[in-house]
Amino acid sequence: WQHHFISENEALHRGHFGRAVLAVDYMVFTLRLIHIFAIHKQLGPKIIIVEKMMKDIFFFLFFLAVWLLAYGVANQALLYSYDPRPGWIFRRVFYRPYLHIFGQIPIHEMDADKLEEGRECTNNATLVEAGAEPCMSTDHNWLVVILLVIFLLVTNILLVNLLIAMFSHTFSKVQEHSDTYWKFQRYNLIVEYHSRPCLAPPFILISHLHLIIKRHIRKIPSTKIKHFVLEIHGREASRLNTWEAIQKENILFAQNKREREKDSERLKRTSVKVDSVLKQMAEIRDHDRRLRMLETELEYCTSALSWMTEALSQSNLIKTTRPPPALRALII
Repeated sequence: WQHHFISENEALHRGHFGRAVLAVDYMVFTLRLIHIFAIHKQLGPKIIIVEKMMKDIFFFLFFLAVWLLAYGVANQALLYSYDPRPGWIFRRVFYRPYLHIFGQIPIHEMDADKLEEGRECTNNATLVEAGAEPCMSTDHNWLVVILLVIFLLVTNILLVNLLIAMFSHTFSKVQEHSDTYWKFQRYNLIVEYHSRPCLAPPFILISHLHLIIKRHIRKIPSTKIKHFVLEIHGREASRLNTWEAIQKENILFAQNKREREKDSERLKRTSVKVDSVLKQMAEIRDHDRRLRMLETELEYCTSALSWMTEALSQSNLIKTTRPPPALRALII
């Protein structure tokens, strides 16, 4: 009878394990349906965005794990002086601080001043090792509250906003080239559909058996690898090379145009223009200064010549019947 009871327990345990495996398999194979949306022009690039965001989360988890470990270990050491249960230590170090990020903060388990009255606990190490609940330490309760405030400030404001900024950058970067991403996705989906066997699991075993007989026994080569290969010669190859050269020039022209339209390039061109204008203004000021000097010298020469003419006319040293020349006005 005892052997029969043990067999029933083992069967029940295996049944629960099989249920868990089937549940996880169902979730994974359901998520694979997202791959179908790659053929859609609007939803296809969104799948690429989700994939890149998952990579961003992977790098973000490094920062979060370090901060969780630092806060969790400090919190555990301050609240519980002795607790030999590894499961509860792991829960307080990682699981509970992780829930704090989403707002689940059990104050009665964090703040020693908020402990429920009548709670059974002990500080006896022997009883704690036997499974009794250890008492929380109240010596550093103020420090625990301060660490909780700092932890929530860093995680909920700094790290979460950092993750949102990473997501925004990834979305804008993929959205700029969404059409290109979608075309590559559609091509890969068509190639995959063409290369996969026609039967679905579990009947796919028949297709695999047929391929083994066809390739290894009958030695028939595959023709599918040639379906997506285009061989061109002569005039068609020349036209393709010409088209590639034109597209290359278009891409380079578009890149140069984007470079010119950037803010840094605009500022650089504006700075060059301002320097050129300042240089021309300096030259104009120099020319104006020289003209004023020439006008001053010309006025001096004119006054000196007038004085000499007047002096000669009064001295009777030179006698002439022709009157002195008169200054004619300049016509501009």
